[in-house]
Amino acid sequence: MSFPLLTATAVLPAVGAIATAAVPAARRTAAKWLALIVSLATLALAITILVRFDPDGGRYQLTESHAWIADFGVRYELGVDGIAVALIALTALLMPFIILAGWHDADPLETGSKRWRPTQGFFALILGVEAMVIISFEATDVFLFYIFFEAMLIPMYFLIGGFGDRAHEHGEEAASTQRSYAAVKFLLYNLVGGLIMLAAVIGLYVVAGNFSLQEIAQARANGSLHMATSTERWLFLGFFFAFAVKAPLWPLHTWLPNAMQESTAPVAVLITAVVDKVGTFAMLRFCLQLFPEASKWATPAILVLALISIVYGALLAVGQRDIKRLVAYASISHFGFIIMGIFAMTSQGQSGATLYMVNHGISTAALMLVAGFLISRRGSRLIADYGGVQKVAPVLAGTFLIGSLATLSLPGLAPFVSEFLVLVGTFTRYPAIGIIATFGIVLAALYTLVLYQRTMTGPVKQEVSAMPDLRARELVVVAPLIVLLIFLGVYPKPVTDIVNPAVKSTLSDVHKKDPKPAVEAAK
Repeated sequence: MSFPLLTATAVLPAVGAIATAAVPAARRTAAKWLALIVSLATLALAITILVRFDPDGGRYQLTESHAWIADFGVRYELGVDGIAVALIALTALLMPFIILAGWHDADPLETGSKRWRPTQGFFALILGVEAMVIISFEATDVFLFYIFFEAMLIPMYFLIGGFGDRAHEHGEEAASTQRSYAAVKFLLYNLVGGLIMLAAVIGLYVVAGNFSLQEIAQARANGSLHMATSTERWLFLGFFFAFAVKAPLWPLHTWLPNAMQESTAPVAVLITAVVDKVGTFAMLRFCLQLFPEASKWATPAILVLALISIVYGALLAVGQRDIKRLVAYASISHFGFIIMGIFAMTSQGQSGATLYMVNHGISTAALMLVAGFLISRRGSRLIADYGGVQKVAPVLAGTFLIGSLATLSLPGLAPFVSEFLVLVGTFTRYPAIGIIATFGIVLAALYTLVLYQRTMTGPVKQEVSAMPDLRARELVVVAPLIVLLIFLGVYPKPVTDIVNPAVKSTLSDVHKKDPKPAVEAAK
């Protein structure tokens, strides 16, 4: 097709970000509506990609390729496989809900406040992140991917540090200090990962002579490009380290609880449901495809780290007093499942991991956005400050319950299918890892149900006795996410049909096949 659909899907939110930032300060509402319209238009383009993509039509489709920095072999190359299509659709789907949920999060503060919150800047930064995430999913040139992998840190830094959560028990000055700390920690962790990856990117160019993912992978497959074993392992580690920070994987995870705690709920969703997915996606696209032998060499160690993430994240979630930190540690546990599924090197594990990325994005968005509505009403993130909410705000409590049940992967809700596939795929090759990982499911039931019990049930606390239920705008945000959780929990086939051919290609890259069943099926 002649129309550059992939470029348009990334450029539209970028142009929208510039236009939103240019709206006069007196027209804050116009800036909000402009951002929302741009996000809906981007969603329409993402749906077009979804419709045009043929799961059986070849690995990379809708490709675009143009010379860029010819002297260094850098090209503007885009292409999508089934995994990228699913994550682009997730990103574009969540953005309108993120914008609607944050409709008043950047409104000016009270008279006399020391902080100025430019509304246009808040929504422009969100659109800017969307553009960078989408092109990261589309890029098949390693250097092009790296640029936007790193560039998205800049708007995220300002979203965390400049537009943080207003609910803080120690006042605005302490809140500002905590926000700055969380933003700097986020930036430093990811910059260190990015600098290590940059060294690996340069090393890859020295070895391969170009940055084209498809050309390098093809050269490796046909034997025209040979990497020494030690070289491949060092390059793999450079890429994987950066992706593990972004994911985040234990012990590189510590920036996430601070970032989510100090962010507004929509920005917290942007971090863990959208931005962090770039890390796990890149493990599938770049680590396994560029460095297949090193990926197999590192698999045992990575599976152990993923297992630690699962159990460690769930254990720390159990003991949290802050709602947002609880969701953050739960996400660390969930990312452990995703990474475990990727490196189980089975079709069930990788299909489950990709489906988990989509389902985790939806379930975390549902839970965190409802939690944000709850926190905005009470003005506190502390679990102990709530109680009896279901008696005064039953719809809010009901949606919070569904989001919580999705987080613990209740059968019938979307995350269950993906978690089940990851566990099955892991168990068939690494039974001990699969068995221990199930302990994370038990802990998930504990921290989510205790969270609901302490906030929503029991006697009504005086501070929440007049709490209003969900308003129309908030219902528009939450209801579609709840519907998707139920639909994909009952019928995940639309997503698995898209991602399964790409998963088969990835397994072929690392020369892996599914283990034969211990017991043959009866004929």
